[in-house]
Amino acid sequence: MAYYLLEESIRPCGVEELRDPAGRRYVAVLSSPEWERERDRFDMGIELEPDAGNIHNTKAEVNYDSLTGTFQIPDRSDLQGRDYCFAFALDEKGVVFIDDSGRAQQMIDEIRRTKRWREPSLERFLYDFLELIVDKDLALMERFESELNRIEDGILAAREQSDLVRVNEIRSDLRELLVHYEQIIDLTQELEENENGFFLEENLRYFHLFMNLMARRHDFASSLRDYTMQVRDLYNAQLEVKQNRIMTLLTVVTTIFMPLTLIAGWYGMNFRYMPELEWRAGYPVVIAVSVAVVVFCLVFFKKKKWL
Repeated sequence: MAYYLLEESIRPCGVEELRDPAGRRYVAVLSSPEWERERDRFDMGIELEPDAGNIHNTKAEVNYDSLTGTFQIPDRSDLQGRDYCFAFALDEKGVVFIDDSGRAQQMIDEIRRTKRWREPSLERFLYDFLELIVDKDLALMERFESELNRIEDGILAAREQSDLVRVNEIRSDLRELLVHYEQIIDLTQELEENENGFFLEENLRYFHLFMNLMARRHDFASSLRDYTMQVRDLYNAQLEVKQNRIMTLLTVVTTIFMPLTLIAGWYGMNFRYMPELEWRAGYPVVIAVSVAVVVFCLVFFKKKKWL
């Protein structure tokens, strides 16, 4: 377990300092067994008990005198793989994270290293905490965009191997991000509504700022997901063009050989009184006619731009 007070930065403290007469807010990180032992110490009036062992999404629930919820944070290195899951309980005095994954503690340690506050508050801490969840997503989505651009260039260059499997993987990753973003937006709306009056009105701007940030992230992810569909449609269109060219070539070849087949069939009937069969110049004349037919057809098709 770990306890902190929100001062100019996050300061580690002992459990006895949590009831701070100066009104400083606290942050605590406990495992599930520690929370079971220590929950009465925080006196939060919890009706909906946060369950760190059974988390399926990111959400917040308003209680009579507290706010509880869960975080399910996808691993950005493998969005289809494991998630970091932990719960939280919050009131006007501070926030407790019930964390068996270690992720909440890592995020708090990161805030301790990087943040200093002129006016420390629980609202500012929550803003920095939520922002840290999506901090590296912009770079991640820019990499997705670069990959899609490369794949699109490969399709337009008519390369034989276009990595559509990777396009589908990116689309699935973006779908996971969009679901995650929508859940975080819902959680932030619960915070901004401030139903229990835990937050100062002038500090609700932090949640509003974070909502704007999430709206931009959501729009970017949504546009990239549309881009994956455009890349797939482009590949299918290029494939249809290639197939149409093959069919056009086959049609041209078939059309050229149709009159030659007619000539071969005509003189293959072997009627007794066909004068050309006895004519000394018959063979070279048929060859000349066949060549003339082929040349005429090629010139005609070229003029019509079918070749």
